[in-house]
Amino acid sequence: MGLTSHEVLASAVLLAVVLFAGTVLFWPRLAHRSWRSVMGRVGLLFATQVAVFAAVGLAVNHAYGFYATWADLFGQEQGQGVVTDHDVAGTRAPVHVVGTQDVGVSGGARPSVGGQVQKVDIVGRTSHIAAPAYVYLPPEYFRPRYARRTFPASVVLTGYPGTAEALIRGLRYPQTAHALAAAGRMRPMILVMLRPTVAPPRDTECVDVPGGPRTETFFATDLPREVGARYRTARKWGVVGDSTGGYCALKLALHHPGVFGAAAGLSPYYRAAQDPTTGDLFHGNARSRERADLDRYLNDMPPPATSLLVTSSRQGEHNYRATLDFIRRVKAPTRVSSIVLDSGGHNFNTWRREIPATLEWLSRRL
Repeated sequence: MGLTSHEVLASAVLLAVVLFAGTVLFWPRLAHRSWRSVMGRVGLLFATQVAVFAAVGLAVNHAYGFYATWADLFGQEQGQGVVTDHDVAGTRAPVHVVGTQDVGVSGGARPSVGGQVQKVDIVGRTSHIAAPAYVYLPPEYFRPRYARRTFPASVVLTGYPGTAEALIRGLRYPQTAHALAAAGRMRPMILVMLRPTVAPPRDTECVDVPGGPRTETFFATDLPREVGARYRTARKWGVVGDSTGGYCALKLALHHPGVFGAAAGLSPYYRAAQDPTTGDLFHGNARSRERADLDRYLNDMPPPATSLLVTSSRQGEHNYRATLDFIRRVKAPTRVSSIVLDSGGHNFNTWRREIPATLEWLSRRL
């Protein structure tokens, strides 16, 4: 059973309940000073605490999508996501649909009513990176009257490590986009949902790593081109993400304004992280390191013609002052907007409060 499956979570909760009940039931029988009684009490307490912590940990992971598989959890996922070339004559398409699912709204069994989420594999012909993703197609995409219509499209990124499923189940991007479009608050939009970790378990910070994964090329060149060839997308894209995904979103729009007309960073940071999960991203190249520092980029480079949205909270977010500083650095023709909550932590609950306004903003900018 998979790490994120309901069966695993239910089994862990049931085991914790059984051990707790067993501890209460057998504790009087172990109330002696013999070494067997002492070891019995220690064993029961230890097993119960481990079971409770495991159940809580699985519940948190189920809600927030930090790890997708057991191998991901234990650091055993070592595949770098690099594939061989696939030319036009190849047998595999750059975007291969491997499954579909309902959006989970009223009448959602019919794509023309509820839209559809398609699970796809995307192969980047320039970066040579392959990554799984979920594509949300709005109901209008399946209606005959829109058969020749293109739709605005946005990349939606998780944080690190994150799972793409959490964008659907936890942050509810498709359901929110469906409700907003039905209410006339945004235009129907295609959402391409995935995590920025295209070379797990490494956090590449959406950087073209020398001798390593060309992550920025994948997101800025391959993904819009390959998805645009498979689906009816408009020319300019949007991009939105939280935490690491928020940093990536802002950087992609600043570096590639001809591709991304708008970017939203939910609780972003503004400089590429460098820690054991990232490894050496720049190999001593100071120019690449400075380019990945968004504050320096705004200071040193001509302002691009794109729109940016940043979010933070006055209480609960560590990026509040950095966000205010980032806003002050923006110069025309770049446009900047913000969502600042009175309070809110670095978590799904905060981002769910910001996503509706963010999608409306993206729709207006695109």
